[in-house]
Amino acid sequence: MTKTNRNMPKNKDPDTSDSGPDDDQPVVKKAKPTTKADETTNKSGEISFDLGKKRKVTVSEFRNNPYINIREFYEKDGKELPSKKGISLTVEQWRKLLGYADSINEALKKL
Repeated sequence: MTKTNRNMPKNKDPDTSDSGPDDDQPVVKKAKPTTKADETTNKSGEISFDLGKKRKVTVSEFRNNPYINIREFYEKDGKELPSKKGISLTVEQWRKLLGYADSINEALKKL
């Protein structure tokens, strides 16, 4: 078994690194366009869109008011159920969030 010296300084010379491309720009992944295959309707008539990693956007109605729910789901006894982790937006809040989409995308580019 060999020991490593923890006090030994690491090489900080960027020219000797094999870490990849020289540019420091992050790779921006483009979201794939949604398809009808990503859209499902449950028994209650709620329309949902799969976001991956057990997350969905669901359009539902509660007390005659429409809501947009962004939520994590979990499986129990073979059924997919909504968890407490998520948020419900009114239509007004949803539209306001959509209005910020361009600004949010610009902020992401700056990161």
